[in-house]
Amino acid sequence: MVRRGLAFVAILVGAGVSFFLWGGENPPNTLSQGEQPIPFSHALHAGELKIDCQYCHTYADKSPVAGAPSVQKCMGCHKYAGLDKPAVQLLQSYWNEKRPIEWIKIHDLPDHVYFSHKRHVRAGIACQTCHGPVQEMEVVRRVAPLTMGWCVSCHKANRAPRECWTCHK
Repeated sequence: MVRRGLAFVAILVGAGVSFFLWGGENPPNTLSQGEQPIPFSHALHAGELKIDCQYCHTYADKSPVAGAPSVQKCMGCHKYAGLDKPAVQLLQSYWNEKRPIEWIKIHDLPDHVYFSHKRHVRAGIACQTCHGPVQEMEVVRRVAPLTMGWCVSCHKANRAPRECWTCHK
């Protein structure tokens, strides 16, 4: 019984220290925007060409993670399209060298938070709710704070579960 109490206190102290250090926001090593290894325009692909988010983020409705597109997925179109563009030529070099693209994660959450894309997609939550109007972005940036309070407000408004263990595993 005493051990459980001490463990609980340790968790609370750790959470309090994290909240104090980061002001309730995500840790400082989380990017709000970044340059990707291959320049990629969501404004072109998702906006102008109207490619559905789940075409590139294949696992969003099947898994906790949405997944980032593989070189093979990109080359499905870029064997034929945009061959004169420097970004596509860079993509082709990844393909020829059999190298994966190491995309930089922009919408990152602390390790102690569990988030399932599958649950949100299947509940009909639009990608833009959390990711903003990516179809208008040349360079993806984080527009939602992705803080606990922000998530709890959304869960409250949508009558979604708000127990601690829903997101903290």
